[in-house]
Amino acid sequence: MYVDGFVLPLPKKNLAAYRRLAKMASRIWREHGALEYRECVGDDLDGDMGLPFPKLAKLKRGETVVFAWVTHRSRASRDRVNAKVMKDPRILAMVGKKMPFDMNRMAYGGFKVIVSA
Repeated sequence: MYVDGFVLPLPKKNLAAYRRLAKMASRIWREHGALEYRECVGDDLDGDMGLPFPKLAKLKRGETVVFAWVTHRSRASRDRVNAKVMKDPRILAMVGKKMPFDMNRMAYGGFKVIVSA
């Protein structure tokens, strides 16, 4: 299994717009072969342990954190799925629009699964 993960700051006022975009994206990724697509919005972010997500994401006033992941069979499968997704006209239409978050502040990466229960 392979996981693409990301964290991004989101203005709370843009949550509804972001949710619409995420629902469309989830359909597209799943249609092209992703196993699972999850997007989560911050709810309990004031932890005492480690580096809290608000600090990690350098939140500004009025923002929250989105924590999300997409699972794939393997890294090779992820690469094939993402190549198809990036050519999908629905994604291309989204990219041309103003996003409800600042893409320059999004953290993204691919991860090998080392424990799965």
